[in-house]
Amino acid sequence: MSLIPPTAPSATPTPLQGKLPSLTGLRFIAAALVFLFHASLTYMPMNPFADEGIAEGFHWLFSKAGWMGVSFFFVLSGFVLTWSARPQDTVTAFWRRRLLKIFPNHLATWALAMVLFAGVMTPAAAWLPSLFLVHSWFPDPAVHLSANQPAWSLCSELLFYLLFPFIIRPLVKIRANRLWGWAAAMVVGMVAVQLVTDFLAPASPPAPGTPVTVWQWWIGYNFPPLRLFEFVLGMLLARLVREGRFPAVRILPATVLVLAGYALALAVPFLYGLNVATIVPVSALICAVAMADTKGTPTVLRSRTMQWLGEVSFAFYLAHYVVLYFSRTALMGRQVYGTAAAVAEIAGTFLATLLLGWLLLVCVERPVMRRWARPRRAPAPPPSAPAEAAVHAGGAPVPPL
Repeated sequence: MSLIPPTAPSATPTPLQGKLPSLTGLRFIAAALVFLFHASLTYMPMNPFADEGIAEGFHWLFSKAGWMGVSFFFVLSGFVLTWSARPQDTVTAFWRRRLLKIFPNHLATWALAMVLFAGVMTPAAAWLPSLFLVHSWFPDPAVHLSANQPAWSLCSELLFYLLFPFIIRPLVKIRANRLWGWAAAMVVGMVAVQLVTDFLAPASPPAPGTPVTVWQWWIGYNFPPLRLFEFVLGMLLARLVREGRFPAVRILPATVLVLAGYALALAVPFLYGLNVATIVPVSALICAVAMADTKGTPTVLRSRTMQWLGEVSFAFYLAHYVVLYFSRTALMGRQVYGTAAAVAEIAGTFLATLLLGWLLLVCVERPVMRRWARPRRAPAPPPSAPAEAAVHAGGAPVPPL
């Protein structure tokens, strides 16, 4: 079965369709924000600053960065997959590519986490679901935050990939003048999730490192089906940009809007800062960057350095928690330091994560994708004897009888 109907309005490439290199560069900035979020945690031994004021300030500054970065990735997934969908692609080919994209790096970082620290404190009831990327379906933090913690988001990504072929077919048939209504419905759905979570979630103990309960944390942030609103919103945004119906927003104003959304996330109650406060700014930035690429507008995100960092970003994201936790607990003994030494430690772990991410890219991700992402073509049958003779003689092949 083809991924999208050949006759769908969005199945035919348009002048606005093409590669989006600036979005590749932007991916690394989002991954770096998630790194800084985890590096700033104080309820875990991640924050290296001895000065309590600086430690708390560092934590406060990046306290919403991880959540905004993950929300960015979810919206971006829907956007890019819809932008690049073609009728000649098949559902099975799509699933094969996406599974091979996420599982090898996941398995490598999961194994590294288990060997370095998680294996001695993680029971099989927790590490087994995390191995198969179903652990975010469990409300118990000991399960959905087991082994390599950032891998929880891959549970949602896996659900997105499995459902994408069934969502894209009706989505490409939506009339262009109704796309904004559907996009608004996704945002309303996100707000409704947090309202229900805030007022109707079952009572439970506090979630580690948060001011909310375990059930509120799981429903409002970890439960994969409820993150579909961001993914589908990204799909709708891709169509809005392709149809020329998204406002001509430039990157700089969109970046200012993201900063304003982040400030709002710092100010609103906890649950509404997870993704609701930043979803519109994040969406505007993704569309602004995509439109800059479609117009050929030069951006720093298209530079060679940013393209390389963007290619490394997925492996960097999966590796950063392993590097941070192992270095802080095993290598640094949970010690805290003066400001200069703490900054140096953060920079060192950042570079170490970048190195590990690059190794995963070149030793795991690329070889696997080259070897198995596309089906092997069957060898062409040898030409018939008359045709072969004609070709060797310089004439046209004789058509078969």
